[in-house]
Amino acid sequence: MPIDIYWRIGTHGDQSSLRRRETSRGDWTPLAPGGITPGVRGGRPDGYTHLDHMADVARASELSGFVGGLLPSFPFTDDPWAAAASLARETTTYRFMIAYQPGFLHPVQAARMSATLQRATGGRTVYNVISGGGGPPQLWWGDKVDHDDRYARTSEFLDVLKGVWDGGPFDYDGRFYRVAGAGLPEPLAGQPFPEIYFSGSSPAAIAAAGRHADYYLSWLEPFEALAAKFAQVREHTEAIGRSPKFAVRIDVLARETEQAAWAEIERGWRHVDPAALRGPEASGDSVGWLRGQSFVNWPVSRPRDLEAAPNVWGGFHLLRGGPAFGLVGSYEQVAARLDELIALGVDSFVLAGVPHLEEAHRVGEHVLPLLRHHDLRDHSPLAAPSLATPSLTAVKGTV
Repeated sequence: MPIDIYWRIGTHGDQSSLRRRETSRGDWTPLAPGGITPGVRGGRPDGYTHLDHMADVARASELSGFVGGLLPSFPFTDDPWAAAASLARETTTYRFMIAYQPGFLHPVQAARMSATLQRATGGRTVYNVISGGGGPPQLWWGDKVDHDDRYARTSEFLDVLKGVWDGGPFDYDGRFYRVAGAGLPEPLAGQPFPEIYFSGSSPAAIAAAGRHADYYLSWLEPFEALAAKFAQVREHTEAIGRSPKFAVRIDVLARETEQAAWAEIERGWRHVDPAALRGPEASGDSVGWLRGQSFVNWPVSRPRDLEAAPNVWGGFHLLRGGPAFGLVGSYEQVAARLDELIALGVDSFVLAGVPHLEEAHRVGEHVLPLLRHHDLRDHSPLAAPSLATPSLTAVKGTV
């Protein structure tokens, strides 16, 4: 069956490997010998920018069989909306999964931006709707709304965005948003509504995802825990007459042999701060992050102490920023684990590797062709669905 597999495009630079956390690619770092973007030739900038590097990753992953790329959004990144608009001309059928928090855009403006991008790209926009993890990063945006209310706000946001999409006039009087006679002008009205990838592990997140998500998106966890989470989401969404689809965000370190993959982890482990091995400290109210850390018996002393299940490793956050769990092993082992997840009910993946450029080629060449349940030819832009049909796949619209 066709499975949509996305790659991640770093909007904040990249490491040259997992061996050291120094960022030398695509970041806003000072010019330095050995840096890639910006690079130095003859003591002068070479004109190769961080956006050029992002375009290289997009083209590499499109050529390697990925249907599109996730553009993350954090206080320390480029804006993914602007990046998607800039990168669209560098690709042909490649979809751009734009991560954003609804609280920082008005839904009518978001609809106009999205419809413009859909019109310009032939329907290649995908939403990764996030509601924020709380703590200092949330305050950076000036957002003091508490955890459950952030998801209530997200749900209202999507109600309004969908309501104005086909032209209006649309009225809405909610707790967070009020509009009267809102809508999109021709020819923006009627563009294919972006698919929604929606994430969150709390009851409030699952409730909002049940109403709006085309794909419920989760970080990787040990498979039994992931299956239990999917069952909870499925129970909730089916109770309101919808059929859930599932996606998983996974970092991948795949090599020709299992020994070679773990040797790469060992090289990076030498530079891990010993204090981090005592266990992480929560800096926000993200239920997903706290849930992920519960699968590890802290403190740890060796890399394999973080292997929660065969090839499922919970230490990626010690070697680079981002979620903890990913897959480590041979090409065959990683492909087998992905196939197991598909059998578990996963319909889409967001994969990543460090460095993004080279690993896109590696995973595309050596892992994707080994999957038993994936059609690499499924690269068509999204068709326009009906927003009136009360099914998860029909509401074309989640980290």
